[in-house]
Amino acid sequence: MIKLVGVLSSIKRAALLAALFWPLIFGGCATPPRVEQLTPEAASTNNPPTIVAAHRQLSPSESEAILGRLKGQTLPTDILERHVAVEEAISGSPLIVGNKVTLLVDGPATYAAMSKAIQGASDHINFETYIFQADEAGRNFADMLLQKAAEGVQVNLIYDAAGSIHTPSAFFEYLRHGGIKVVEFNPLNPLQAPGEGFLTHRDHRKILVVDGSLTITGGINISNDYSGSETYHRESRQLSWRDTDVQIEGPAVAEFQKLFLETWQSEKGPQLAKRNYFPPLKASGKELVRVIGSRPGQRNRDTYMMYVAAINFAVRSIHLTNPYFVPDEQMLNALTDAAKRGVDVKLLLPANSDSEMAFYAGRSHYSRLLQAGVKLYEHHDTMLHATTAVIDGVWSSVGSTNLDLWSFLRNDEVNAVILGRDFAEQMEAMFSKDLDNSNLIDLQEWKHRPLHERAREWLSRLFGYWL
Repeated sequence: MIKLVGVLSSIKRAALLAALFWPLIFGGCATPPRVEQLTPEAASTNNPPTIVAAHRQLSPSESEAILGRLKGQTLPTDILERHVAVEEAISGSPLIVGNKVTLLVDGPATYAAMSKAIQGASDHINFETYIFQADEAGRNFADMLLQKAAEGVQVNLIYDAAGSIHTPSAFFEYLRHGGIKVVEFNPLNPLQAPGEGFLTHRDHRKILVVDGSLTITGGINISNDYSGSETYHRESRQLSWRDTDVQIEGPAVAEFQKLFLETWQSEKGPQLAKRNYFPPLKASGKELVRVIGSRPGQRNRDTYMMYVAAINFAVRSIHLTNPYFVPDEQMLNALTDAAKRGVDVKLLLPANSDSEMAFYAGRSHYSRLLQAGVKLYEHHDTMLHATTAVIDGVWSSVGSTNLDLWSFLRNDEVNAVILGRDFAEQMEAMFSKDLDNSNLIDLQEWKHRPLHERAREWLSRLFGYWL
């Protein structure tokens, strides 16, 4: 009973906030698009996809040859033709050949790669992040960026006002005084607000572009949470955060650069110094990459459509990792339908979360998913924050997009889609290792969970649209 009272109290506070801010925040509730409207036929699968190399668009025969080689790497599946066609239709972003993609597992590996890239910069550094804290990790990155600015490298930074709400403004002023150009995305001060939706429209992307030739993207923010420091976590009594990023070298880097510069312009950032933002890029590897960036709007919810289309077209396996799982009906239907047609559907979700309501709202869907044959795992020992997918052993995604409506409808997000068996095998190996540190949810045991847990799920689900 005590636990139930606590849940009712938190729900009451959430309801009060929603009532207070409803006219400003929630006027005109958006809904996700219907993905079935974008069928492979509508996307003209009879025509070869647009595949871009370092300096040119490939001919139809060259494009078909590349997809043919990919098909030869995997079991019979038409996810390549079907998904490539739909992705091209919804995103307008080309499929780019000739990239080297390096999987970065967890904070220490990602921070090491970011540090090396920053220290090796000679022309410019474009850095976009949701959270930039002024803790030890944040100060380390600040020192590196300031050092490069002192060396004459142009450093441009975008941080989200809500994500970095606990970071003192003096910290960013210190960066500005050191020669770094800084943009605050959608300030929370109403007097500085750029327009409607300033409280809900957030920049959740994580993009580091160095010299226009290398990018690092995924889910990692700048915070001690990702540092892997045992001393920090022992002193703070907090779990370390489990995340995933990728480092990309090659022609696909230009697509991330475009996204960064578009955001800088839309936020009316200071005039940028003339630098070589789009240098000639040579092929650096063999991976095919598509960069899918999404912003709020009726016709631009590309990451949502990417996920639902990939799930709908899967024929063998769907292995998803996500920290905030609050799906809508279309997403639920896609997952349950896939399991019912014999696809191996596994969802790796957190056993610990920094958002209690999102955690329990997600759990409210477990019974339906389990009954359809979806296998659910909860990751313990760390705070799961990775947003990854690998489907049919050939289609992979690493990015910032959570499986909730806030991410799909209100945030700026970005995901890298990588086609190829070699990279997918690395993703599968990472996924299997994470499963070893997870608990499989058993349907029969789940049916006998305590009443107060069911109450939390039901109450949290009422606010699923805003989580």
